[in-house]
Amino acid sequence: MKNYTVKRYQKSDYTHWNSFIGQAKNATFLFHRDFMEYHEDRFEDFSVLIYDKQKLVAVLPANKLENSIFSHQGLTYGGLVYSAIIKAEIVAELVDCLLSFFKDHSIQSFYLKQIPFFYLSKGNAEMEFFLLKKGAFLEKKEMNLAINLAMPLTVSKSKLKHLRKMEAFDLQLVEEAEPDSFWELVLEPRLREKYNAKPVHTLQEITKLKILFPQNIKQFSVYYDDVIVAGVTLFETETVVKSQYGATTKKGEELRALDFAFITLIEKYKKQGMLFFDMGIVNDTNESGFHAGLLKQKEELGCTVYGQDFYKMNLV
Repeated sequence: MKNYTVKRYQKSDYTHWNSFIGQAKNATFLFHRDFMEYHEDRFEDFSVLIYDKQKLVAVLPANKLENSIFSHQGLTYGGLVYSAIIKAEIVAELVDCLLSFFKDHSIQSFYLKQIPFFYLSKGNAEMEFFLLKKGAFLEKKEMNLAINLAMPLTVSKSKLKHLRKMEAFDLQLVEEAEPDSFWELVLEPRLREKYNAKPVHTLQEITKLKILFPQNIKQFSVYYDDVIVAGVTLFETETVVKSQYGATTKKGEELRALDFAFITLIEKYKKQGMLFFDMGIVNDTNESGFHAGLLKQKEELGCTVYGQDFYKMNLV
């Protein structure tokens, strides 16, 4: 085995890290330091870089909480990031080095939140395979709802029927330069009213991220009589578009404006050649472990179930 060097990320690594993320086979814009650090005050960063002599060969976006390392609690997914030329045997060595580094820093547990497989056409199963061989276990599995846009769309007949009725309302779907109207007039009040909750991103945070990643973060809003009634915030990667937020006002509910937005956007991205439309997980704290209403709604829009896996490795 080669003698790799593992080091914690420092601010001076910013350019080197981002250049590596830009050419890696299994990275998205969520691993760019500008995205990771918008909420750096909430997490103790424990990202690492792995070198073969002077050459950077892998990075791990991660944070530390007590005696555990997570990849990464502030991101939708994570894992060891490496280039397309790295072979599986090398990944095995990198995992060994990473785990040794954790043990040297008195880390007791490592948690991996795996990126759903449909994000990466070049594959991404090496790390989880070698972790499992070393004693890691599947701690949790979530249902991730997504639409394979390479297949014929399967929107339910009832939603298509209502969509035809919506044509009489003359709803307008508009791409917004800023998320302010959706956040302040739809998303925040709706979450507060229905769930006594707030969006994960504040308006200031999502505005900053949209400025930093204008090609990746898009805001679409639905208007009726020049009044906003619904909206969808999308995160775009090279092959996948993810619905990060979707909400509607009470009037929008009556008009089924959110269905109108989703069906229009699904058709739009299918025509553009995007491979998947990701509508996220449907987890819940109830006995069944999932939100039945959300599951039904997303399946009626044409989603099927894909898995997102969460692994844990005890190091002591």
